[in-house]
Amino acid sequence: MIYQLTKELVFPNPFEADETGLLAIGGDLNVDRLLLAYSQGIFPWFNPEDPTMWWSPAWRPIFIPGEMKVSKSLKKTIRRNIFEIRMDTAFEQVMRTCGDLRKDEEGTWISEEMIDSYTILHEMGYAHSVEAWQNNQLVGGLYGVALGKAFFGESMFHKVNDASKVAFFALSEKLKDWGFKFIDSQVSNPHLESLGSMEIHRTVFMDMLTQAVKMDAMVGKWKYDIADLASRF
Repeated sequence: MIYQLTKELVFPNPFEADETGLLAIGGDLNVDRLLLAYSQGIFPWFNPEDPTMWWSPAWRPIFIPGEMKVSKSLKKTIRRNIFEIRMDTAFEQVMRTCGDLRKDEEGTWISEEMIDSYTILHEMGYAHSVEAWQNNQLVGGLYGVALGKAFFGESMFHKVNDASKVAFFALSEKLKDWGFKFIDSQVSNPHLESLGSMEIHRTVFMDMLTQAVKMDAMVGKWKYDIADLASRF
């Protein structure tokens, strides 16, 4: 059954999603609704021309912080130290670049409404960006939402080979340092699998989420301070 949301800030039980993972349609992207959704393992994903859709897939790809799979070629890139990693210095730019690049390829769900809402979440200290810079130009990065000790990855991009992978490795290592329990990647794909994601059932995911969101949160602007990323492997 697919539920129709109203203005009331409430979601149906995520276990009632249909076989595709679709749980509900409607509502809005108000920041309070977004925070409630993430806390219940639900996320928005829809094309700009479609109604707002909320998902809770039966299987979720996650990463355990500090356990990303690093290929030999990526290790070489990291050792070359060709990217400067920053956190939370260009959140909206990261979002817009993620959207623009996908718009040119297969279309994007990162609409103006989405950018507005997540930028507010960023200003509130819940949404974060990890950025790879080269010659003072943003060449790769990702963004997502953090609640308690859970991080929900939304999208990533690269303009230079390996830039987004280095940014993701930096995030994985930093979240390990901070005691985060998992990085949720929402929908599996071959790229995530190549980086070491593992699929867990919604039952396991919800148990992990329930514990993680109860833990001390890191609300506010994040700062990246790993001096030598290559020393992490």
